[in-house]
Amino acid sequence: MLRLERLSGDKLNQYIPELAELRIRVFRDFPYLYDGDLTYEEKYLQTYIEAPDSVIVLAFDGEHVVGASTGIPLKYETDEVKAPFVAAGYDIDKIFYCGESVLLSQYRGQGAGVAFFDEREAHAHEVGGFEYSCFCGVQRPEDHPLRPADYQPLENFWRKRGYEKHPELNTTFSWKEVDEAIESPKPMTFWMKKI
Repeated sequence: MLRLERLSGDKLNQYIPELAELRIRVFRDFPYLYDGDLTYEEKYLQTYIEAPDSVIVLAFDGEHVVGASTGIPLKYETDEVKAPFVAAGYDIDKIFYCGESVLLSQYRGQGAGVAFFDEREAHAHEVGGFEYSCFCGVQRPEDHPLRPADYQPLENFWRKRGYEKHPELNTTFSWKEVDEAIESPKPMTFWMKKI
């Protein structure tokens, strides 16, 4: 059985190296194909220690972190994340951003994905003042050459959680893929729900 724990602030410090490695390992798979860097990851994760009202939900097998899910008030995110909402006229102070969820493959299908959304949304309710929860996902073509034959998109799972795709809310993130020499921009589309 997985044990989930919601942590914020300095309580996360001891888990940063383990989380950085976990993110690199999980995001290396399709659809992200991320060729990660530990230094970058550790710096990125500091955001969740420093930003007020942020959270990371950790999934443990015994004492080992096998999954994690991040959340942060949108106003503390980067400009590339905030810009589509500002341009569309949303009040970014009222949006909670669910950064990402990562879980080692052998632990999938045991309810952690649902629990990650539930825990982040519960955190947003406890903080208060949020009207929406959102996240974004990378857009890949159906015929992507590195797409595994057994790949299962998560769109139906997200819809069951009450999220709707908002194609008008999109941005690009840049990262180096496993088959790239340098970073390149990737199209990202946002999903959102009222909370």
